[in-house]
Amino acid sequence: MPTDTDTDTDVATGPLVEPLPSVPAAIARIETETALVIADYHAGIEIGLRYERGVELDSNAEDRRRRLLELLTQHPVDRLIILGDAGHRIGNPADEEAQELISLFKCVLNRVPITVVRGNHDAGIESVATTVETDSTQIEHTINVTDASGIKCGHVGFVHGHSWPDETVLDCDVLCVGHEHPQLRVADHVGGSQQTRAWLRGPLDWTPFKNKLGIERSFDSPDNTQNVNRDPPDVILFPAFNERSGGTQVNTDEGFLSPFLPAAFEKNHTDAYLLDGTRLGPYQSV
Repeated sequence: MPTDTDTDTDVATGPLVEPLPSVPAAIARIETETALVIADYHAGIEIGLRYERGVELDSNAEDRRRRLLELLTQHPVDRLIILGDAGHRIGNPADEEAQELISLFKCVLNRVPITVVRGNHDAGIESVATTVETDSTQIEHTINVTDASGIKCGHVGFVHGHSWPDETVLDCDVLCVGHEHPQLRVADHVGGSQQTRAWLRGPLDWTPFKNKLGIERSFDSPDNTQNVNRDPPDVILFPAFNERSGGTQVNTDEGFLSPFLPAAFEKNHTDAYLLDGTRLGPYQSV
């Protein structure tokens, strides 16, 4: 995925948000820290699939945890940011899901602190987060759960995407969004089609936020006054970390889940990328 645009690059440290090759995760540079960013972990999804759809699957909890811990080993960072839906149950996590989250959080906190940007599946996440005991001697290795309106760290905004971000979160150079689980339906070699996880990235269109928040904002302005950016922020829509969670087929007529997508993507300038970084062009035409 190209990351050399002026809007999201710090000359000294590199891109503000850089997707990692072949995995649904990115590295974000936020002030003096670096963070591993993932979206939609959905711990305990197998329990949900059993009750919601009658689908029986063996738990993949150990594999999910292993994949995440391997990323933390391969890419030393200062923090893990989960862009919402750490768990799968809408209410308080329970039973196997709660145990998966406790095991995950303990393993991660032994290395780095965690920020959970609250998603629609995270209403009761504190009931688990406050019970985690770690072996870390670092007192700052804690779990911070943000409001659903998101958080801004340095020049990067983070929001799950099921509700509207706060205006302060939008005052960023890059906006990271989850919730949608973007997928592409692509043709295969035998004349059929398959679904594959994807990234979407493009300039932010302020129109839906103007209509919702009533805030005017100008881009491409020569001055640098309040509420004016030289360029619109980039919006990066993250693929789901969970391989079993399904998603929105963004290149079909299937509607988006987020209240501000796809309207917040600048039309015809938002590209789709495969996990390996292959750029496919505007997502509507893939």
